[in-house]
Amino acid sequence: MPQDFSKLKREKHSLSEYIKQALIENNVVSDYEKRPAYQQNDYIAWIERAKKQKTKEKRLMQMIEELKAGGVYMKMKHPASIKKE
Repeated sequence: MPQDFSKLKREKHSLSEYIKQALIENNVVSDYEKRPAYQQNDYIAWIERAKKQKTKEKRLMQMIEELKAGGVYMKMKHPASIKKE
């Protein structure tokens, strides 16, 4: 179910092909899509804002790990995304 991005107060960022590919390769597309629109947008903006490629890759991996684990967003607890067994 697509998220509603119409209520975002910040600029909406497009999902880059390399981020989309990383989501697919790590089997976390559905985890990403379940997150609220603001989180999806914040993750993309945060990754893309990095000036160095190494930093982009580090941030991308943090997002992937958080999506895999569930229950965390930007190193903060996020109870709504805890994965049920």
